Amino acid sequence: MKYLDKLVEMGSFSRQDIVALTGNEHAAHSLLYAYTNAGYIERIRRDLYTVISLETKQPIANRFVIATHIAEDACVSFHSAFEYYGYANQVFYEVYVTTESRFSGFTYDGVTYTRVSPRIHSGTITTDTGVRITDLERTVVDSIYAFQKIGGLEELLRCLMLVPALRADKLLTYLNDYGQANLYQKTGFILMQFSEQLGLPQTFFDICRSKIPKAKKYLYSERALRSTRFVLHEDWMLFAPGDLKSIVSKGVDYNS
Repeated sequence: MKYLDKLVEMGSFSRQDIVALTGNEHAAHSLLYAYTNAGYIERIRRDLYTVISLETKQPIANRFVIATHIAEDACVSFHSAFEYYGYANQVFYEVYVTTESRFSGFTYDGVTYTRVSPRIHSGTITTDTGVRITDLERTVVDSIYAFQKIGGLEELLRCLMLVPALRADKLLTYLNDYGQANLYQKTGFILMQFSEQLGLPQTFFDICRSKIPKAKKYLYSERALRSTRFVLHEDWMLFAPGDLKSIVSKGVDYNS
């Protein structure tokens, strides 16, 4: 049990972490074998482990810590980041992990870990608990970009209703990194519904409007084209539900 306290501190770790801790491959192999057989640690997936609590017999590492250790650049993102920050309407039994490293989705302790390929590389932080995660503003921009695939429109709006404030400068940085005019359009339109709550200045929305494509767009495609519930918001050149907040109050997700 020489290294157990250090492993408890780490929570989740890879084989290479153990090599660094013990000093060589042979010692690392011996430690992993002995501690696994003794029930001190458990294999999550290939090359990923967690410490098991001696009291509860449950993993010490939470799902966010585990996600962080899947790859060197892995970070908690999208709806999972909203959950970490306490701004999610629902708790998903799925953690979205943004990383360049390819891995097959897997389930451990009732939670599924799903890879998302990064569109941009800015806006990640490491918290004081060792969780690598997209910051709040990047989480918002990512989630607006991908709400059709992750969570849906209603859940995104419910999350935004819980966010107390956003920094306009950081939002603009990530929008610039994406480099998509339609994303400026969608982001400006959606966040305008929460502008007072989020403390976003008019200049932010002016910049978003200045990037609007000349052609009219839809808040999302395909199903929106067949929807009679969409209206044209001329100031944003965008076809979308007439009242976004009514989607939440009625419990209707136009993207379902």
